[in-house]
Amino acid sequence: MAPLRSLELEFPLVDSNFQQFCASHGILSVEDFLIHDLYLLVGSAEHETTSDRLKQGIAQVLSILDGLHQPWLSGMELLEDAQQNKHILSTGCEGINVLLQGGLREGQVTELVGPSPSGKTQVCLLAASNIAKNYGGAVIFIDTGNSFSAKRIAEHVGKISDTAFKEVTNHTVGGEGGIPKPALGESWKGIPHVRLLLSRDCKSNNFNVSILKHPSMASGKTAKFVIYE
Repeated sequence: MAPLRSLELEFPLVDSNFQQFCASHGILSVEDFLIHDLYLLVGSAEHETTSDRLKQGIAQVLSILDGLHQPWLSGMELLEDAQQNKHILSTGCEGINVLLQGGLREGQVTELVGPSPSGKTQVCLLAASNIAKNYGGAVIFIDTGNSFSAKRIAEHVGKISDTAFKEVTNHTVGGEGGIPKPALGESWKGIPHVRLLLSRDCKSNNFNVSILKHPSMASGKTAKFVIYE
């Protein structure tokens, strides 16, 4: 954050006398106020000849800090904001939409994991084409496996326009006790907001999806969906 001296022109209370007083307490920047005991600072100001102006300066810096962040929200208010005020994007797959209470939430990273072939790429293609077609947005499809098929995406969206598609997939590998785990490992584990595990009924168009991680929904919830190739 800014050094106190940079505030002097805009905030006259933060003058050289105030800066010297703060420096005597190890406070050289606005950030230092966040880690200092302000009750002790005000108490020290009481013993100075310019105590009233110093206390006004302290109040001024606190006002600056207050303006740097949004109003404080409780946990319930944050949950309500996440559920009601985030733009929800339909995946084009009814089963997944129902499970996620409408679809993918804007601003969140959603990861699809599962063995091959569990429908990861198909769901990505379906969601990408649905969002591009119905919401008028551009979609980036990151393909790290050199398996992108323009024909498959064209079948979903009906045509290829100016939208760019790329995809990242995360396979599962065997973990402890034979339990499958995402292949990208520990460094990636904390990145996605939502993680969904996909599986496929043997040689059919029937798929299963379960929530492994979600900021506002319980893990373990499952649903079924169908994708016709």
